[in-house]
Amino acid sequence: MLILLYSTLLTMVIAVMALRSAVSLMRHPQYREGLEERFGKVRPDLAAAVAGKRVVWVHAVSVGEVLAASRLVTELGEALGDGWVVVVSTVTHTGQALARTKFGAERVFFTPIDFGFSVRAYLNAVKPAAIVLVESGVWPRMMHECEKRCIPVMVVNARVGDKSYKRAMKMRGMWARVLRRATLWLAQSDEDARRLVEMGVPADAVKVGGNLKYDARAPKESRIAKLIKEAAAGRPIVVAGSTVESTQREVECEEAQVVHGWMKGALPLSAVLVLAPRHPERFDKAWEIAFDFPALKATDLLAGKRRENAVARNYPDGHSLESVEVILLDTIGDLAAVYGIADVAYVGGSMMERGGHNPLEPAQFGVPVVMGDSYENFREIVAKMIAADAIRIVSDELELEITFEQLLKNPAEARAMGERGRKVFEEQQGATKRAVEAICSLVQTGMVKP
Repeated sequence: MLILLYSTLLTMVIAVMALRSAVSLMRHPQYREGLEERFGKVRPDLAAAVAGKRVVWVHAVSVGEVLAASRLVTELGEALGDGWVVVVSTVTHTGQALARTKFGAERVFFTPIDFGFSVRAYLNAVKPAAIVLVESGVWPRMMHECEKRCIPVMVVNARVGDKSYKRAMKMRGMWARVLRRATLWLAQSDEDARRLVEMGVPADAVKVGGNLKYDARAPKESRIAKLIKEAAAGRPIVVAGSTVESTQREVECEEAQVVHGWMKGALPLSAVLVLAPRHPERFDKAWEIAFDFPALKATDLLAGKRRENAVARNYPDGHSLESVEVILLDTIGDLAAVYGIADVAYVGGSMMERGGHNPLEPAQFGVPVVMGDSYENFREIVAKMIAADAIRIVSDELELEITFEQLLKNPAEARAMGERGRKVFEEQQGATKRAVEAICSLVQTGMVKP
């Protein structure tokens, strides 16, 4: 009855979304990509990739989960060896694009919509020995179908945000029945493990595995990062990554708030700002904001444009048109490498109540990190960085302005702060090894070692 109710509600939600999205689907072909896959059509190249092999299916919702799982997927494939293949599914188009680049298009696919017929189509085609869910993606119908087939489901890098926890506790009786269907939960922290047990997961099915994002490897050299550094021509670089739109009409989007803080705190010190919106659909809006300055897009740099092509409208008095002041990172998958050339990094999704994004992405390079005071999605990581004096938390544009200025005027202090952040990153590694060992134990012996 619970699954029937869930499927009915899901059908209603999808019907409403389809009506709202009909115009976009007709006008923009990219929105239609993956629709057939989502409804259960398995691509021939995926079927060929798994033919004759045992399979572990890793599900990562979007870019953040793909990045978190990148090393896990690689090391899991190496640990399992010949005769095995690890396939990866995503929900979002950006996650799909990144996963195809990292793992190869033939073993990456869109997650089927959580209906029985679409989930069964993939279970029949892929025949996974186990399904590994990354972070917080819980799919009731998928877990139900796996339970019927005795396919173990494991959740790695599991975290429970404040809002998710409150909602789950209000409907604990229902959610507990879903959550108990997972064989093992590897929680990011003691607090996440405690919350999972309170939500109804059996205590012996929860272990603290650590955070996979501590194990992220420095990305390979990026042509985009090299071109941005050349365009900066020796000037300091401030990277504002994973910025988002506002959820309140009266509050400006995060890109605008960052630009205001940069104008007053970093621009007077000749710092170049790199704006990197979290979602590609925000590129146009961010470009409107950047267009008030001598600005270029990263795709312009790739096309060979230089500072003489930079445009400016209403640019601040006293600033030369000879130099690019803002660069819009309008590509996918380059942010991590671009963090590596930063003198200061602002990590977005944090100036409003969005929970923040991963401060370890810039910290791994020894770059000083600044965030807003909404970081509940990464509470454990931020707490460790605060304790090590490896991050600055700001509450508004004024504090952001002051912090940019302080860090750029005191490069030695900024470098020391960045090195403390790098040390936090290095001290917390090991989650990938623990996750790989648990998954291998699960699929090779049918049980999870303590």
